[in-house]
Amino acid sequence: MISKKIEKEINEQIKREEDSSRIYLSMASWCETNGYPGAAEFLYEHSDEERMHQLKLLKFLNDRGGHAKALQLDAPESGFKSLHDVFVKVHKHEQYITKCINDLYGMCMNENDYTTANFLQWYVNEQIEEESLTSAILDKFNLAKGEKGGLFHIDKELASMAQMGEGDE
Repeated sequence: MISKKIEKEINEQIKREEDSSRIYLSMASWCETNGYPGAAEFLYEHSDEERMHQLKLLKFLNDRGGHAKALQLDAPESGFKSLHDVFVKVHKHEQYITKCINDLYGMCMNENDYTTANFLQWYVNEQIEEESLTSAILDKFNLAKGEKGGLFHIDKELASMAQMGEGDE
């Protein structure tokens, strides 16, 4: 049986993962309507991946005797200044999710819930990959320095990353 305290926090993480999916969906739509099809494809992929993270948590919680809930979400932002702005926000969001996962992991350790902590280790590793990936994308923007040709190449590379399943489990 999982404690009510950890159940509550896992439900909050389920909400954050669902919110992540919707944030990336909104960003993908913006990219698609602003001439960045590669970035759109990349972000649609990431939206799907976040939904899978949500479902993995949901099923784990139910299997451990808790009750996973679909909590209310706010509408995600839908207007962005630039493609660079989108990926700065993606990176900051991934850093936020990393902090949340680490806090939840720490709570499990404090509660001696090693089963849940062990389960969360996958998320800890996933966040290392996500932050590394988004940091590398931001490095490409710094190299391009906003030049249209550079943005074109970044968009094409994001499309390739999406087709290769970059960041997928």
